[in-house]
Amino acid sequence: MDIDLSINLQETTVIIKDFIKTYVKNSGCKSVIIGLSGGVDSAVTAILCKEALGKKNVKCVFLPDETTPKLDIKHQNLIVKKYDLKCELKDITSIVKQINKSCILKPDKYALANVKARLRMILLFEYANMTKSIVCGTSNKSEILVGYFTKYGDGGVDIMPIGDLYKTQIWELAKFLKLPNEIVTKPPTAGLWENQLDEEELKISYNELDKILAGLEKKINAADIASIVGVKKSDVIRIQDMRIKSQHKRRSPLIPKIGLRTPGLDWRVPIQEG
Repeated sequence: MDIDLSINLQETTVIIKDFIKTYVKNSGCKSVIIGLSGGVDSAVTAILCKEALGKKNVKCVFLPDETTPKLDIKHQNLIVKKYDLKCELKDITSIVKQINKSCILKPDKYALANVKARLRMILLFEYANMTKSIVCGTSNKSEILVGYFTKYGDGGVDIMPIGDLYKTQIWELAKFLKLPNEIVTKPPTAGLWENQLDEEELKISYNELDKILAGLEKKINAADIASIVGVKKSDVIRIQDMRIKSQHKRRSPLIPKIGLRTPGLDWRVPIQEG
């Protein structure tokens, strides 16, 4: 027995591109802003957006700093050239250092990593404001479910087109879209500090993580998931706890119910009169 993560790749691309076109049209905008990183998630997102909206309506922004891996810089250039993307470059090192000096408490490397992610969010939204665009996120389902993103940072976007695809599914989609193999097979990193790697931080491989999350999604009990995936039951419980504890990152700030209809709780969308 195994936990099946296979998807129809052709159908998936159609669904995502239709989602992008529909949301952008309904927003009253014509274009999207994407934070390009040199990684597979942002590359897949940018390619699908270009196919959905056309080159002129996809604006990529690369915002490296002093800890951005040289390989990511190389791969960002490769993606831009190979797929003929429009991309702006701005190094944020000096701004990060200024914020670091101005903080109320001296940030450790984790807090500073969040500062970088939130700074990028600010710059992406400012660019979107000035170009009448929406900000398109690049987070995947694996990251979203365990809270492996910065609240109001890379999680602060208008849409997340690949947000219902696990990381391993993104890799398959990347191959389907014919991304360069060196980008698909590169160890995932957010590049927020030197030598940072996703799987080291998560203390589990994405192959194992995705199967655990998919098992939890299908309501399989923890012991059975552990047996199927070949991990300890404690690993499954840890991932389950990460999903629960990060719930606040996936929803709007909670509001106590006082009125008849409450924002974010029972004010229906689309809003109905009456």
